[in-house]
Amino acid sequence: MKLRSILSIIAIFSIFNIFMLYLGWNVWVWLRAVFGWNNPLIYILIFALLSYSYILGRLLKFSLLSVIGSYWFAFVQYGLLFFPIANATVLLLQWFTIPSDIAVIWTGTITLFVFLFLLLYGTFNAYIPVIRHYKVEISKKHPIPELRIAVASDMHFGQLSGKAHVSRLVKTVNGIKPDLILFPGDIIDDDPKQFVKKEMGEVLKQLQAPLGVYGVLGNHEYYGKEIPAFLEEMKKLDIRILMDEVITIDDSFYLVGRKDKTDSRRKSFSELVENLDRNLPIIAMDHQPAELKEAERSGIDLLFSGHTHRGQMAPNHFITGKIFELDWGYLQKNNLHAVVSSGFGFWGPPIRIGSRSEVLEITVKFTEPKV
Repeated sequence: MKLRSILSIIAIFSIFNIFMLYLGWNVWVWLRAVFGWNNPLIYILIFALLSYSYILGRLLKFSLLSVIGSYWFAFVQYGLLFFPIANATVLLLQWFTIPSDIAVIWTGTITLFVFLFLLLYGTFNAYIPVIRHYKVEISKKHPIPELRIAVASDMHFGQLSGKAHVSRLVKTVNGIKPDLILFPGDIIDDDPKQFVKKEMGEVLKQLQAPLGVYGVLGNHEYYGKEIPAFLEEMKKLDIRILMDEVITIDDSFYLVGRKDKTDSRRKSFSELVENLDRNLPIIAMDHQPAELKEAERSGIDLLFSGHTHRGQMAPNHFITGKIFELDWGYLQKNNLHAVVSSGFGFWGPPIRIGSRSEVLEITVKFTEPKV
């Protein structure tokens, strides 16, 4: 390993530990004020275990630690947002001559209830999906005037997005009665072990669409390094994963599926559509919405992406909004209609603040080409 990489890892862990010391100190001050707890060694051990629970769970293959660690991400984010406000509030109350312990107890307790509210509200948003409706018009010939497409991305099926969430997906999608079902990546969370162990495929194969179910790879399928096993599982469910492929569906439109941007050797949009009949509609899936301009220039009519989760937990959406031209919702760029989903599942904590678990219902209307 290069010295630069080692120094980067040391810097990251140093910053992380500084944050953990700050969060841990705040919790300790409140616990001592409320309960009179005065055994710092036990507290330090517990807090250190919680802080590194996700990493330890992955290393030790201990699912309970991984689950705890997933929720810990939410605590860290909102702790770093709320604790400075709580600290300032305590100082302000002390300035008004309110005793230190009273200020700490009440400020900490209110902060705790805010955390609990966010936990409940965010869990509801994560596990109770909504249907987002979009209507787009493509000026190209098609045998039927309308096409109904159901789209779900970023399910991250695994430890916390489990069999019950698969059932919600199937019920929601089948209720749309789509002609076509598309999954623009991150169907599973890293590797298919939990997916297979929990027999999620038995539920997922109940999806129904006369024109079929198709998907593409997301970055997490690459992270898991089990793509062949994942493809085999999807094949059993009659879900075709397109890997830099173009297929013709019902002899009436093209479906383009790109490998994820993680794969530096993937084909460009222009390479994939080079020999296509541009008189037919071209619908595409690309997990990360990072190349809308190329999609537009290549003549893609309708593009579906995910990946962003719309930040998943506010205010992260400000970051995704800066990174991507379109991080959620719908955008038309000349003849390109781009739609980015916030995702059906979640990564890390099963919490969504400022975003919602969703399935897209796209009604595509085909009209005569404009002269």
